[in-house]
Amino acid sequence: MTIADIKKNAETKMHKSVEALKSELQKIRTGRAHPGILDQVHVDYYGSMVPISQVANVSLLDARTISVQPWEKGMGAKIEKAIRESDLGLNPSSQGDLLRVPMPALTEERRKELTKVARHEGEEAKIAVRNLRRDANEHLKKLLKDKLATEDDERRAQDEVQKMTDRTVAEIDKLVHSKEAEIMAV
Repeated sequence: MTIADIKKNAETKMHKSVEALKSELQKIRTGRAHPGILDQVHVDYYGSMVPISQVANVSLLDARTISVQPWEKGMGAKIEKAIRESDLGLNPSSQGDLLRVPMPALTEERRKELTKVARHEGEEAKIAVRNLRRDANEHLKKLLKDKLATEDDERRAQDEVQKMTDRTVAEIDKLVHSKEAEIMAV
């Protein structure tokens, strides 16, 4: 492995950590409707559990209401039951074939709990990034020990890995801060 490979590998993994954080933050429910909220809800479809998005169209009616339009007539009741039994606290109402899922407003206490969850997710992502930095630095030291790199090259590469880490941590902080603002907005 060369110094360039180590830096490229670290950068790729740090980017994946940020993408994973974005995905986790999207799952945190705010007062606004978001079709992705129902992604983790699975429904029984002919004996196998599948996500709702594979048996129905999930879209937004307005800022606080998600609509679920099943593709088959008999699936409406199963989807409604799956949403009710999920841990999301949603209460769908059926209007013929269409299911309306209103998003309840969050209390101030619940908003504060959700900001703590968002901060925790951000901290987990930062820990992952720091671990990636440590691994990259260990690889660089191994190159130096095996005499495949000079001390100056190893030092420069460590500085670049540190700068990469700082940029990634700043991006994580920015994501968490914007999610907190979104959660606290009434």
